[in-house]
Amino acid sequence: MIKFLNPTEAEALYLDESAEWLDIRDPASFSAGHISRARPLDNDTVGDFIARTDKAAPVVVCCYHGNSSQQAAAYLMSQGFETVYSLNGGFEEWKVTHPERVSAS
Repeated sequence: MIKFLNPTEAEALYLDESAEWLDIRDPASFSAGHISRARPLDNDTVGDFIARTDKAAPVVVCCYHGNSSQQAAAYLMSQGFETVYSLNGGFEEWKVTHPERVSAS
């Protein structure tokens, strides 16, 4: 079962170097601004991510508002990842809560 975190709760995982942060928004949105530790994930990159990532590492999935990330998190759980979180409020809430932890490409 996927877990849910709000941006305040997620800060501890942001500081955890072993945690993987994924952003499933479109490339233009990611380039305009994203969680500093996040990397983009889409249909073209998900296979490589699954193949080379430690399934025991915590994973946080981010989208715009926290809706689409739930489906992506459930998919990663079905692929063997042990601890997957969906970020409640998504990037929109994260950038308000943690503006110092936002980057643009």
